[in-house]
Amino acid sequence: MNEQITLLDHTVPQPLPARLRPQRIDEIVGQTHLLGEGKVLRRIIEQDAVSSMIFWGPPGVGKTTLANVIANHTKAAFINFSAVTSGIKEIRTVMQQADQNRRFGEKTIVFVDEIHRFNKAQQDAFLPFVEKGSIILIGATTENPSFEVNGALLSRCKVFVLKALSEEDLTELLRRAIHSPKGFGNQTIRISEDVLHLIAGFANGDARTALSTLEMAVLNGETEGDVTTVTAETVEQCTSRKSLLYDKNGEEHYNLISALHKSMRNSDPDAAVYWLARMLEAGEDPLYIARRVTRFASEDVGLADPRALELAIAAYQACHFIGMPECSVHLTQVVVYLSLAPKSNALYMAYEQAKKDALTQLSEPVPLHIRNGVTTLMREVGYGKGYQYAHDTEEKLTDMRCLPDSLLGKEYYQPTTQGLEYRFRDRLEQIKEWKKAHQKP
Repeated sequence: MNEQITLLDHTVPQPLPARLRPQRIDEIVGQTHLLGEGKVLRRIIEQDAVSSMIFWGPPGVGKTTLANVIANHTKAAFINFSAVTSGIKEIRTVMQQADQNRRFGEKTIVFVDEIHRFNKAQQDAFLPFVEKGSIILIGATTENPSFEVNGALLSRCKVFVLKALSEEDLTELLRRAIHSPKGFGNQTIRISEDVLHLIAGFANGDARTALSTLEMAVLNGETEGDVTTVTAETVEQCTSRKSLLYDKNGEEHYNLISALHKSMRNSDPDAAVYWLARMLEAGEDPLYIARRVTRFASEDVGLADPRALELAIAAYQACHFIGMPECSVHLTQVVVYLSLAPKSNALYMAYEQAKKDALTQLSEPVPLHIRNGVTTLMREVGYGKGYQYAHDTEEKLTDMRCLPDSLLGKEYYQPTTQGLEYRFRDRLEQIKEWKKAHQKP
């Protein structure tokens, strides 16, 4: 017995993320759209009125934490399942026990972590018990449940989307870890706000990564007496990344995205891939880069290569589906494609010119003949009168004017001869010639 007590006394302490895992709703950082005062999920948990639901969000945002909070609040039996280690046999055994509990008036909540890892047969094993109310199913997934959860099961669950934690959320969590007795509150830790922000930025929305990084940095900090000092260099050594010197909200963030943009515009794929790698390896959000690349596809390529936008959207979706590091190759593909694509800023220039006129003439009325006369009164005052339906003509063209009188003759879109845009230029010239020839006095 004494030997057992000695062994227990010397157990390895839990990792920092486990020690700081919230037990109550008010301890959870972030997800205020679901857990703020009066929000639906908060009310459901506080009233112990949980129904079957799916938590969908990126790693480290609190899906398992929410399940634990529900377990602490509920009077129901709470069972944890792992999709990695549980098979159909284990599922059926637990389901039969839940069925027995229901007959005695006891609810059973089953939490399935990484439910997307269950195959169709395993998911089907839950379905009849969810349908007849033997269990309340709570699933957690990093994948889109529309694709990864059986439709019949999904239709019986409410999906709650959890967001990546903001840098402010993570910084608050790190401060809590420094001062909480569950964290390093019993030690004297010197760490600046800048270093906390660096760790939060490195974690990229993931609380588990943020806390694990902090723990490693504290364990490797410089100790003098009872004081441990953690510097940016300490954190850099622990993560083996100089990337922490890259502030995603600072000047270098904008310098690098500018370098990528201008390299693609200058048709320099080597430079573009280099700046892409600089950002990704520094921990930049690949979806941010994908959004900027999508903008470039229309702003700098446009109709010179209409497929550019398609490829940019496909790259964004790929980044969303699989994340880093795998999506780096998809971003490389689109960055190289856009670098080599013919360039045209005609669409960008067209909008900027139209915006200038729109802002100075916001009160310009829509011509009556292109207004929609949906009521008798509207038609009586002239709405839709004189409208010409292009599909009624052989050429699918009319001489009807669509700009306000004060802007007649304005030409915003000026196509170039780059790439495929020459086809749009030729088509536009044909349309203009036809309209000029058929224009009524």
